[in-house]
Amino acid sequence: MASSAILHFSPSLYYPSSYKTRTSSFSKHLVVRASASVSYSPATSLKTNNWQWKFKENSINIYYEEHEKESTEPTKNILMIPTISDVSTVEEWRLVAKDIVQQVGKVNWRATIIDWPGLGYSDRPKLDFNADVMEKFLVDFINSPNSPISSLGDDLVIFGGGHAATIAVRAVKKNLVKATGIAAVAPTWAGPLPIVFGRDSDMETRYGLLRGTLRAPAVGWMMYNVLVSNEKSIESQYKSHVYADAKNVTPQIIESRYELTKRKGSRYVPAAFLTGLLDPVKSREEFVELFAELQGKLPVLVMSSTGAPKRSKAEMEALREAKGVSRYVEVPGALLPQEEYPTINII
Repeated sequence: MASSAILHFSPSLYYPSSYKTRTSSFSKHLVVRASASVSYSPATSLKTNNWQWKFKENSINIYYEEHEKESTEPTKNILMIPTISDVSTVEEWRLVAKDIVQQVGKVNWRATIIDWPGLGYSDRPKLDFNADVMEKFLVDFINSPNSPISSLGDDLVIFGGGHAATIAVRAVKKNLVKATGIAAVAPTWAGPLPIVFGRDSDMETRYGLLRGTLRAPAVGWMMYNVLVSNEKSIESQYKSHVYADAKNVTPQIIESRYELTKRKGSRYVPAAFLTGLLDPVKSREEFVELFAELQGKLPVLVMSSTGAPKRSKAEMEALREAKGVSRYVEVPGALLPQEEYPTINII
């Protein structure tokens, strides 16, 4: 259960035969290769805490983790953002962070993982969640003077999965945040219903009705329990399109994700995500153009998963020859390759 990739910000190029790659002419490249021998340090630490996000009249506790080790080598910082879904959690990046931070080399990697507002272990207020709200949160977390990563300056590599990757790209494209590189893992832009049924006016009306029902006090909980918050539904999702190999879906994973769906306020973000309100763009053309806007600005690695659902895979494939994509690789997995195959070695 190990997928290996090495990100290296260097003018040099390296193409392994074990990866299908596509590279742009941008001089700062993301070098991806199968890992050879890697040294690890056991002296790592994990710190957990909450950051107060001030949004309108709300003060929202945002859960985050810091993974680091003591080292005399220069420090480079990674911000890891979970894939947006009804069971989104920092846990999907935890093994990746641990693996990266433990590596011994010329760089001392430090990783911060955050939970989105309304998801994971963060507070779940009844907000009108949409893509702009999520982008605002990400921008505030990176730029606020009291943010746990405020002291890092501009030296920040952003790892994002699914919609999180595309929201991060959108924020960088709009010059709202600065980064030295982006790794977009199984990037997506369309929610579960829009990617299947489209976005015509009739469907948008239906999405609105479903969203309103899911947010309602009593019937909303009932519908949420049927659609999302039950172990059979979660297991079915993981085996059908979240993981590529059903054998990797363990009872422990299902139990952990089920507990997340029982937290107070759990249904508000999924109601928005399911019906397309968290979609950062509205079409494939906008999706590709978003990445194209980063051409020449910073290295962008796109990791497309070989076992992604057909429609999601088609959107990832649209980035294969896209401008702004410094390196395109295919890795094992479906919609959560970073959790199912978590070894990503970085030097």
